[in-house]
Order: sequence, then structure tokens, then C-alpha cells
Amino acid sequence: MTRDDTLVGVDSRTVDTDRLETHYLESGGNDRATDEGRTIVFLHGNVSSSRFFEDVMADLPGRHHAIAPDLRGYGDSETKPIDATNGLGDFEGDVRALVDELDLERPFVLVGWSNGGGAAMRYAIDHPDDVADLVLVNPLSPYGFGGTKDVEGTPCFDDYAGSGGGIGNDGFVAGLENRDRSEEGQTSPRKVLRTYYVDPTHEFDDDREESYLTGMLDTVTGDEHYPGSSKPSDNWPGIAPGETGVNNAISPKYCDLERITEIDPDEKPPVLWIRGDSDQIVSNASLFDLGTLGRMGELPDWPGEDVFPPQPMVDQTRAVLETYADRGGEFEEVVFGNTGHTPHLEVPGDFLDRLESVLDG
Repeated sequence: MTRDDTLVGVDSRTVDTDRLETHYLESGGNDRATDEGRTIVFLHGNVSSSRFFEDVMADLPGRHHAIAPDLRGYGDSETKPIDATNGLGDFEGDVRALVDELDLERPFVLVGWSNGGGAAMRYAIDHPDDVADLVLVNPLSPYGFGGTKDVEGTPCFDDYAGSGGGIGNDGFVAGLENRDRSEEGQTSPRKVLRTYYVDPTHEFDDDREESYLTGMLDTVTGDEHYPGSSKPSDNWPGIAPGETGVNNAISPKYCDLERITEIDPDEKPPVLWIRGDSDQIVSNASLFDLGTLGRMGELPDWPGEDVFPPQPMVDQTRAVLETYADRGGEFEEVVFGNTGHTPHLEVPGDFLDRLESVLDG
């Protein structure tokens, strides 16, 4: 399946790999014979698709060759179950198969946003020779999402209760299933896009908002997809991760990206970490984290700060990247003001400037 509504300069394509029928967007590469260009691979986040990088791709100088796949279960790519017990391995394996099938020039610049940042870290861990530079945009913590309480990623409970598929919001999931495009309710996909994906003061262009909303609504739901399965737990809040689905793949039970620090010093790609200062999804007090909601009194029987505090996601990422640097790598942290979870949409000029500084070496 291909799209017929892409921006000028961006093409929609589909290819069969040995793992997945993958839809991807492609731009640039037109001037590679005369100008030095780079290859860039963009990986989108949870409940989104390649549409969220389309604007950046359209604005890149034509000498650069960019692709942005829809990960399995998102956008127009094939739907296949997600084996959470391998962390983000299904996504990483699918991207590797696409890189091989398209015979992309390597090493390339790998850009990952949110969960895509986690998949990008996993790719760099498994295939460091492929990655020239790693750009992480409000990335998933190296210790996953939910259920940890310090910068070392210590689990709140041995069974990782409070993370995984069971923490998904039922109203939001229903909105995805019903392809709800309304503005009604705090958990409608459009309301979540406007309130949490961006700083709430951000105003979308109408046409682009509809495209991003479509990218959200193209998310496959269920126990094998989003949000995933769960198990009962004797620990607060009574749910623990299952073994399938994306939110279990990013549970600290299975998600181990701290291993990025163990890449051989000669193979460590430089890391540019970009984040928005008002991100409400990946932060030290995420409004999607049960520790934060418990502290706010939004969830009953919260066991308290000592047992289940808000996950310090930003501090965890910084600590891991500092260790990465101590072990022979390098990283730079860039913070955009008055910007939420999607700086590439909210401050596209600033984001493109930072990306081009990487592309220009």
C-alpha cells in the first residue's frame, strides 16, 4: 500500500523484506552524484507513524537521502505480533531487514523519536558499524517506560508491576480502535495529540494535524500490538507486564538499552540528544507514568514515594549517556524551550538546524 497525500518531495513506497511488508517514506538523494549527501533513517514513536517525520524530510536539502519506515503494526506496514520478551528486537530486526533490502549506504545517520529512540538505541547496540551518528529525540529511557525508581533503573517491584500493556488508557485505546477524529473527551486521540504530543500552547496547521491524527489512528490495537497484554500482580497497582505487545516491549522487564554503554569505544557513534523542556510524556514526572499519577492522587492506594515514585526518565537517560561518554563515546544534550514531545513538529527550523549540523559533520 502506498499513500497519495504525501508532501512535495516525499515519496510513498512499499517493499517486501524477509521479515515484513514495510511501507516507508523516501526523500532526496537527487544530487548525490555532484554533492556530498548523507543517508538518514528516521524511526517514529509509539501511536504514530512515518507521517510524523514527513515535514522534516520534505525540508531536507535534496542531496541527503532519507527514509522513514512505518514500524510493524503502525501506519501502512504489515501487522505482525510483537514479541515483547525480546524488548524492541522485533522493531530493530525489521529495520535491519529494510536497510538490507534497500541496500542503503552505510554508515547512516539514525534518528529515533520516543519509542523510536529506543529502537534506534537497540539498533546501535546490535549493529554499531551501521550507525555514523545517533540522534535521539525525546527518547524512551534506556530502562524502559514505567516501574523503575532511580537513575540506575532499579525496579519498584520484582515483577515490574506498574509497567507494560496494562497501563494503557482504555478510553484512548477505544478511540484508536474506533478511529475517533472528534475533539470530545480528555482521552480522544485528537485531544491527546494537541495536549500531550506537543506543548499545549502549540497550534497545528489544519492539514498537518489531520495527517498526524491519521498516523495515530493507523495504530493496530490489541494484546499483540498496542498496548499489549498484562498479568495480575499482588503489587500495586495490581498489573504486571505480559509477553506480547509494544508497551510490554518497552517495560523494564524486557527493555535493556543501558547496554549501549558497552559498545566498543572505536564503534560508538556520536549521540545528539534533543528534548523539549515541557515534554509531558518522557520526563521526570511523566503524566503517563503511574508513579506520577499516584503522587497526584489520581490513582488509589499509591504505596508512596519510597516504593513507587515517578520514574526519573530524563535523569536516567542523562546518566546512561554520561557513562557512554566515560567509556569512549560522546554526546551532546540540546533542550528546546517551550517545546513538548515532538520538537521536530513544534520548532521545525531549530530542529532542522541541529540535524543539519550532524549531517554536515
